[in-house]
Order: sequence, then structure tokens, then C-alpha cells
Amino acid sequence: MAANVPKVTISNGSQTMPLPVIGLGTATQPQVAETTKSAVLDAIGIGYRHFDTAFIYGSEQPLGEAIAEAIKTGLIKSRDELFITSKLWCTFASPELVLPAIKTSLKNLQLDYLDLFLVHWPLKISGEVKRLPIPKETIFPIDIKAVWEVMEECQNLGLTKAIGVSNFSTRRLDELLSFAKIPPSVNQVEMNPLWQQKDLREFCKAKGIHITAYSPLGSKGAKWGDSESLEYKVLEEIAKAKGKTAAQVSLRWVYEQGVSFVPKSFNKDRLKQNLDIFDWSLTEEELNKISKLPQRRGILPSTMMEPSDLVREIEAEI
Repeated sequence: MAANVPKVTISNGSQTMPLPVIGLGTATQPQVAETTKSAVLDAIGIGYRHFDTAFIYGSEQPLGEAIAEAIKTGLIKSRDELFITSKLWCTFASPELVLPAIKTSLKNLQLDYLDLFLVHWPLKISGEVKRLPIPKETIFPIDIKAVWEVMEECQNLGLTKAIGVSNFSTRRLDELLSFAKIPPSVNQVEMNPLWQQKDLREFCKAKGIHITAYSPLGSKGAKWGDSESLEYKVLEEIAKAKGKTAAQVSLRWVYEQGVSFVPKSFNKDRLKQNLDIFDWSLTEEELNKISKLPQRRGILPSTMMEPSDLVREIEAEI
């Protein structure tokens, strides 16, 4: 029997929308289409209804194929049962390229509309990304006002039900809110017990912007990453006491902060484990212990790029 996943409510400026609190992230390297498609079908079968993709991930097409097969085989009755997020990549972060970009994503996904379309990073990149790290000379400030106007057009045209951003700081959000006719519904950022985003969470809550956490288990599996947030002694001790895994404790902590989250796992057993976090809770003492964990800076500029001092410096500058 499929799991019953709780939902949160987000606003698209004119109405509210339900968003399943846990989704499946699809940013993997290397991206193998059949593996992604199979994982999505497994996830739908056990109760996932929220899927996170992006043009740069290369996962839009296999996700779209999985959705079509799920409908055809009766796993779901219609596409409307799913919440699909995709993102505007930095090379398309110019006003004249936004509409073509969302139409390309919809074609890849075989869908008529997205539930949520995000500006992937507050950066503009000229040309194609052909090597990593991204050369400094190809990165430019984004004209977010001009880009956001076309993002709003995407929503008004019905190409997406809601629009938002990803990896935006409080300063960036303040700038966007100063002119946005439709405020961002969501800010998707890295968040986990070792990068808790307290100030950003408080800001977004005050402004009515929902946070979705990527890398809620830390950056385990990324070649530049570490597994600190899964191996940290405090999390292991809590997990042992509860008969859970450290990963489940991390996800439960994220859930109790009132945000949604999109962990990446294509292993069916772990997909099930990630859903097994809703019928228990952390004690006040456990939450207090986690709140005191040492914090580290999150991954920049994307889970699909190697972080570098160069890009960190550029993001800070612009």
C-alpha cells in the first residue's frame, strides 16, 4: 500500500496549492535515463507524488517517460496527482529565453504545465557549460527584474501553476520582493542539520515564502561532498535510541522545521526508509542537541557543479 505523505500549503499569489512535503530529487551524476525512469516508477508505486528536476540535470526526459508509463499502467490516474518542479538554468536567465526554456522543459517532460518553475540560481551564464568549474568570464549578474517579469508571464499563461527561486539569499529575496507582482512561492536551498539556514528560514516565513530543502542528508555521494551529517555522533546516538537511521533522523529534523525536502535516492529500500519518518517525532532535548551542531557553508553554486572559491567569490559579489 502506498504511503500517505503529508502536504504543506504554498501560495502562487492568487490561490493556495498543496505540496507533498517529501519529493524525489533527480540530480545525479552520471545521469542514466533508464535508472532515473525506473527509480521514478518505484517512487510513484510506494507513494511519492512530488518530483524535482531541472534542465541542467538531464532528468526531465526520463521523468516524463516515467510519468507517461505510470498513467498508462494505472499507477496513477492522471498527471494531476503529481507535483512537478523544474528550473530555469543560468544560460537561459535572460528575458527573451525564459519562455523558450519552460517550453523546452515541458516538451522534455511530455507535460502541458509544471506545478512549480524556479529560477535555478541568481546568476547568468553565457554560452554552454562545457567544463567545470565554470570559468569566471562566463558568469554575469542576472537582470532578475526582467527575468522575473517573464517568469510571471509563464504563470499567467498557465505554463506553470507557481513560480519561485532556488539558492536565493535574504538580500536577493528582498530585491525580488521589491518589484514582484507575483511573489516567489518557494525558495529551494540546501538545508540539513549541518547547514540549518536559520536566518533564511525566519526571513522566508515572515515573507510567506516556503522553503524546500535539497541535500537534506548532506552532500553524501557528491564527489566534493562529505557524509558528516549522516555520520555525526549526535545524529547516530539519536538514531540508535529511536531504532531509526541517521538519515531518517536528519529528514525528520528537516520536516519538523516546517519545510519540504527532496532527497536523492534511487534505491527502493532507501526510498521506503525516507518515507518512514511521519509517525514518530524528535523530543525537545533531541531537537536542542541538533540545533547546537556546528554549521558549515552550503554547496555553491549548484549540486551539478563543482564548488570553487572562484564561483563562491562571484556569487558574493553579485
